[in-house]
Amino acid sequence: MDNIIKGIYAASMSVLNKNLTLNIDKTIEHAEMVIDNGCHGAAMFGSTGQAQLIPISEKINLLNELATNKYKDKFLIGTGLNSLGETINLMRVAQSLNFKKFLIMPPAYYKYEDSDVINFYTKIVEAIPESKIILYNFEKLCGYKFSTGCVKELVKRFPEQIVGVKDSSYNLFENLELENFSVMPGSESKLLKGLELGCAGIITATCNATAELARKVYDDFEAGKKQTVNEKLCSVRGAFEKYNLISGLHTFYKKKENLYENLLPPLSILNKKNEKELISNLEKLNFSINSLMAA
Repeated sequence: MDNIIKGIYAASMSVLNKNLTLNIDKTIEHAEMVIDNGCHGAAMFGSTGQAQLIPISEKINLLNELATNKYKDKFLIGTGLNSLGETINLMRVAQSLNFKKFLIMPPAYYKYEDSDVINFYTKIVEAIPESKIILYNFEKLCGYKFSTGCVKELVKRFPEQIVGVKDSSYNLFENLELENFSVMPGSESKLLKGLELGCAGIITATCNATAELARKVYDDFEAGKKQTVNEKLCSVRGAFEKYNLISGLHTFYKKKENLYENLLPPLSILNKKNEKELISNLEKLNFSINSLMAA
């Protein structure tokens, strides 16, 4: 069995109307754009897509539209839900539309151990045995950090369902190697090193902007070619990392279309000072929304 996911994936952004409802057409259009710009796929309703803040009804409406999309097989569906029951219910809706690949983070707020995490995913697998699950390792968001032992145990128990991990805590990608299991760091700065260690690629927020650069680093590595843009890729990531990534990306993209300035509270776009600083730092790297659109 080949890796279920491999390559460059964007944690795709959600585009909102002025009244803060989800603009389904624009959100799908954005996901198509990042794929057209070089991503192998896109994760819908990850943390970058404001998943924890968007109503389930709006997510279901988007899934219904996404089900007929030309890139349907390139999408991962994030749950963005704390409730086990709601996670399973949303997965059932997605499964009815023939989506099988899911990005799932353990619940936030509560404190728990590895054994509790194993129990959480066990309940999901038992309910949706046809699912292909990418674990989401991001301690800053949920308060829990996967151990290598926990991941190995989950893969041992459910080799057909637990197929990968997005590692945004960065404690796994250098220490975890499992057959037919995709390890995907959550930053472009970890892409090249990860590939050298045997990782399958990346899933990142800033690939909404860096898709073309990240894809070239990936393709050049696969082809055994000299790396020519990795330094720029990492510098662009670094420029965004000085701020909240969601705020920075929406501030960047509002130069393309005003709808991107709409964020669900408590999120907001960058203030004028930080916006000016971000755009200036990117321009110093010869990176701008205009050059991105031209590509």
